[in-house]
Amino acid sequence: MGYLTLFFIALGLAMDAFAVSMSNGICYKNAGFKEAFITALTFGTFQALMPLAGYFAGRTVSDAIAFLDHWIALGMLSFIGISMIAGAIREMRNPDIVQCKAYCSVKDLMVQGVATSIDALAVGVSFAVIDTNIFAAVGLIGIVTFVCCVIGVLLGKGFGFLIKEKAEIFGGCILIIIGLKIFIEHTSAM
Repeated sequence: MGYLTLFFIALGLAMDAFAVSMSNGICYKNAGFKEAFITALTFGTFQALMPLAGYFAGRTVSDAIAFLDHWIALGMLSFIGISMIAGAIREMRNPDIVQCKAYCSVKDLMVQGVATSIDALAVGVSFAVIDTNIFAAVGLIGIVTFVCCVIGVLLGKGFGFLIKEKAEIFGGCILIIIGLKIFIEHTSAM
């Protein structure tokens, strides 16, 4: 898998964290650069560790399911992408009443970090079955997520309520397209 494809996977995965970071920028009165850095570090770390865990779990079974690798990658990435799109549409149809707090607690941030990176766990399994350089992948995922989250908090502080759901839809579409790309590459090579 090329670095451009890994970059787009990282960008797709980062969109959930970007959207939540933007929400934090909107919801927390004291959101500034310090909060943006802490949020980005938390989300970037979770987004990097989850695919690593998924990769090592997937490596244990990858040889047994190698003939299905392109189907697994297509299925997992499409499922994650469709889930992201559906969640964004659900939020657009049922906007919650936002109550502003002064800051995001450590507990809230950890829960958000785990929640936004569950999809990265599944992508890590996909990386194992298609034999991706996991360390390059998790490094890129962590960095892209970090940058997106810093931008997300700061944009949210300014005008994030305008683009939050659109970012999730964009990320979901990227993951579906990458799943299709992997499927087409693997089936055409057979």
